[in-house]
Parts: sequence; C-alpha cells; structure tokens
Amino acid sequence: MKKAVLLVNLGTPESPSPKHIRKYLTEFLNDPFVIDLPWLIRKILVNLIIIPFRVKKSTGLYQRLWTAEGSPILRHLEQLGSKLQKAVGDETTVYVAMRYGKPSLKAALNEINKSGADELHVVPLFPQYASSTTGSIIHAVQKNKSRLQNVNNIHFTEQFYHNPGFINAFCERISFYQPASFDHIIFSFHSLPVRHIENIHPGTSCDGCSCEDSLPPCGTMCYKATSYATARMISERLLIRSEDYTVAFQSRFAKNWIGPFTEDIVIQSALSGKSRVLVVAPSFVADCLETIVEIGQDYQNLFKAHGGKELVMAESLNVSESWVEALMEIISLKTPQI
Repeated sequence: MKKAVLLVNLGTPESPSPKHIRKYLTEFLNDPFVIDLPWLIRKILVNLIIIPFRVKKSTGLYQRLWTAEGSPILRHLEQLGSKLQKAVGDETTVYVAMRYGKPSLKAALNEINKSGADELHVVPLFPQYASSTTGSIIHAVQKNKSRLQNVNNIHFTEQFYHNPGFINAFCERISFYQPASFDHIIFSFHSLPVRHIENIHPGTSCDGCSCEDSLPPCGTMCYKATSYATARMISERLLIRSEDYTVAFQSRFAKNWIGPFTEDIVIQSALSGKSRVLVVAPSFVADCLETIVEIGQDYQNLFKAHGGKELVMAESLNVSESWVEALMEIISLKTPQI
C-alpha cells in the first residue's frame, strides 16, 4: 500500500503586484464557503465592490510582508513538507498545496494520482474547524475526486486543536518568550462572521453559551468554542492564570463578526496600564500577513500609540521540530471521510 499526505494551507498571491493580488482575491473571495451569500449577490459584491476597493490596500500590505525569499506562508509550507517527508520516510510521500493560488490543489491531486498512491490523507492546516477554511478544502478535494482515479481511500483531518502534540508545540514556542515576564497575554484567533458559527449548530443560540469557560456538547465543531478551548489548554499547560490572558479575534471585515476584537483588546490593555503584552495566534500554524503585518507591525504601533511600551508577536509553529512531531501524530489518526 502506497500512501500520500497532502498538507493544505490557505494561499498567497504569486507576487505583491496589483495584478497578482487581484487574481488571488478573485479566487479567494468568490469561494461560496468564504462569502456564503446567494450566487448573484456574491458576484456583484465581490467583483464590483470589494475587490476594486481592496486591491490597492492589499497590495500595500503584501508589499510590507514580502521578503527576498517571497511569501512567508509559502516558504514555511514548502519547508514543512520537506521536513515531514524526511520524518515519514519512503513509504509515504508528502505533497503541499494552497487552497487559493499556487501550488494549486488541483495540480497536487494530479501529481498524487500519477504517483500510484492508493491512500491519501488530507490535512488542512487549520487547528480549529471552520467551513470557510477546512470545510472549503474538503469540498474542493471531494469535487475533484475524479482526479484521484487510482486512490482508493481518502482521509481528512477536520481539526486538531486538541491534539497533544499541537498543544505541546505551541507551549514550547510560547515558553521561549517567558510569558510570565509580560503584563498580559492575548490569544488572538482569526475572526469569522457570526452566522458561520450559528450555522454549525442550528437551533442553538450563541447568546449565553458557556463556551468561553468550557466546551459545550454543541461546540465540538464550533470555531468559537474550540478557539476558547485551545486557549484554555495552552494556558493550563503553561500555568497561565485566567485573569492574565484574554481571548480575542482579529482580521474582522464587519461588526457582526466574532468578538471581542483583538484591536480593541490591544487598546484596552495599553489604556489600563499594561506596558508589555505578548500576543499568541493559535489559529495560525505558519506566520503570514495576519501575524507578521497585522499583529506584529500594526497592532504594535496601535499599542504604543495608546501608551503601551512593547507588544510582542510570538512566532508561529512554522517548521519547528515539535510541529513536525505533532503532524506525525495527526496523520496517524485516519478516519475515512469519503
């Protein structure tokens, strides 16, 4: 039996040029799993309103992100794939892809089919399940199943926020920064529209939900609930008291998204007299636009503008040895989904 593992992250433009930014945003924002509106409304909203107004701003952000080696998220993905390949040996072949942009998911599936692999394990690199990330990737693989004529079994990892190796990898990374030396810690997760959360458990209102303190029965696949659970597991492992950290959500596009919003917590922390704040982003396994530019640069400036002295963005897992070990654990848990 020949096995293949496919690691999939969100995506990146080919370059920080307006042309490539527009191409990337067009593919990304037209995904119905990302903007879940009726087809015609989504097409008008995305292509005639959002993209024309966002290209210039996004181009500036990506130009700040870009390095001599290109896109950080792509560099980390390729290096992670290489490290995992060395760890798994010759019996399993590791492939990498982006949901949007290159290397494309379709191209990776074609290569896997040509390889002669008869079993495939797809790992969307998102610790907490969300329909707009992991759900979109699973759907895309299922939609392109015809490209995998030689593959008999396909497995998916839907989420891994509770995997001991994943928690250990983040704790190891955070420990490097000596968290006890900071006045406060912010666990920042990417925000989502509230309706995405409500769609996960229809008929159950988020109002008065206990997920901020414990994982409710309806919350096992709820992004908000599992985000809070992730922060609790990390903080308990590192003996961080509940009063010494705050869970917040970043990168919102509208008010009716999951909060509290990270930028508001950053300002509140500075105004309340906290001079040093550590930010950890456990919904990202690789540093990218949101961690490097949004938190590491913009939120740092925001913190200082309101009286704070130092805001430190903890490096993500990227290609750490403990993260590779965690992936070894994750890909050993194979539950057929197709």
